[in-house]
Amino acid sequence: MYRPNNSAIDDPEVLRHVMTEIGFAALVTPHEAGIEVSHVPVVVREEGGASVIETHLARANPHWKLAGARSVLIFQGPQAYISPSFYPSKHEHGKVVPTWAYIVVHAHGAFETFNDTEGLGAHLDALTDRHEAGRAEPWSVADAPVPYVAALKRGIVGLRFVAERLEGKWKVNQHKSLEDRQGTYAGLMASGEQGVDLAQALASFPEGE
Repeated sequence: MYRPNNSAIDDPEVLRHVMTEIGFAALVTPHEAGIEVSHVPVVVREEGGASVIETHLARANPHWKLAGARSVLIFQGPQAYISPSFYPSKHEHGKVVPTWAYIVVHAHGAFETFNDTEGLGAHLDALTDRHEAGRAEPWSVADAPVPYVAALKRGIVGLRFVAERLEGKWKVNQHKSLEDRQGTYAGLMASGEQGVDLAQALASFPEGE
C-alpha cells in the first residue's frame, strides 16, 4: 500500500484496536487462476505479541481451500469526501482541490483452517458476544437449539490468520496547515457519522504532523 510518511500508522496495538472496531474485512488471496475475494466478519486478538484474526467461510465457498497461500485482509474504516470549501486557504490563493479522507488497515500473512466443534463454537461465541455487547437483551449462540447450531457449524469452515505484517494508513489532512486542518475538522464534523470519526482521528495528530 502506498503510504507517505505523514499517513503511515504502524503501532500494532492501535491497528488491532481499529481492526476490532471495524470488525469486517475483505480477505484477498491470489492464486494461479486469478484472485479470490471474500468479505468476512472477524474476531481480532493479541497472542504472544502477534495479531491473530479469526473468521469463517461457508463450506461451499472454495476460498478456504487456499489455506497456506499468501493473503491480505483489508479493513476499510470510515471515509468521506473533502471539499475545497473546507479550507480557509481557498480564499487566499485558490490552489486547492477536492480529496478523500479515509482510514484503512492491511493485515498480511496466511490463514489456516479449523473444523473442530470446540474451536468453531469458541469462535462463534466470541464473534457474537463482541457485537451483542451493550444490547438490552444480548443474544447468545446458546439461545438457539443445539441441533440447529450443530447443523450450521457443519456448513462453515473456520479460518485463523496470523498477521505477519500490519500496515495502516490514516489520510485525514494531518499534513495541512493549522488553519486548513481546523477547516477540515469542522467540515468533517458536518459530514455524517463517518466524517465525525475522521475528524476525531485528525484531532489525535499533534500540530505539524
